[in-house]
Amino acid sequence: MLQRIFHHIVIALFFLLNVNTNLAYAQKKAFRNTIVDSLTFLQNRKIVNSLNTQVWLKKAFTLDSIQIPYRLLLPKAHKPGKKSYPLVITFHNSTRIGTDNEQQLEPLAKIWLRPEIYNDYPCYVLAPQFNRRSSNYAKDEVGAAIAKPSADVSALLKLIDQLADEYPDIDRNRIYLIGYSMGASTAQNLLNLAPDNFAATVSIAAVSDLSNLQMISQKNIWLIHGKKDDENPYQSSLALFNRLDGNKNLVFTTFTNLNHNNIVIPFLLTDEIPRWLCSKRK
Repeated sequence: MLQRIFHHIVIALFFLLNVNTNLAYAQKKAFRNTIVDSLTFLQNRKIVNSLNTQVWLKKAFTLDSIQIPYRLLLPKAHKPGKKSYPLVITFHNSTRIGTDNEQQLEPLAKIWLRPEIYNDYPCYVLAPQFNRRSSNYAKDEVGAAIAKPSADVSALLKLIDQLADEYPDIDRNRIYLIGYSMGASTAQNLLNLAPDNFAATVSIAAVSDLSNLQMISQKNIWLIHGKKDDENPYQSSLALFNRLDGNKNLVFTTFTNLNHNNIVIPFLLTDEIPRWLCSKRK
């Protein structure tokens, strides 16, 4: 009798250990029921848009025929040579295309100026501006939407190297990508082009890049999408999540009540994105 009980206990423990092992290596999927009303939408954007962006340096990068104006935010109380800092690269959406070197500072770029974040997460922040679409959408062999980079995107790899030479306290093990809409697709494009260069990516409401799945299969990736998105299909982020089955470093957050236009609002007055990014290393 005791032998039989012991046998059942051993089987149960074996099952539990295997379940926990599988969970440890599984992707993480979360659902949020956040609702953004019109007042919250306006207030959150107003707070972020009121921040003074003059502290961002104005620069430009040229490679052959490609010209990319960009803004650069230095770490708070920057002391060259004293420590190393992450580099965050923020990508703008398609409504910010231009050459004025201003419009690319959309809310997701400006959050790095919020006092709590500027003080607690010192880092370099690079905000390039594209004069044409940085990511173009097409259909794959089964008709699903996919994102393909413009030539300007690969040029950014040279810009990153240039900045790392100019500011040697940039930590090459902590280079992060973040974007919304076309910018999120661009972040994915750059990750797929040079996965070894980047420590983590936050992609909000993207059309996904499925071109280099094997090489990004263990990368730190946070996909965020609104279930009610009628511009960039929610199914595109879901397809990437499913294709990266087994990546324990992949998180997919679905906002069941949000659409393409209000998906970034819940992140503007919190430190959730900087906290997640700055905890990651290559």
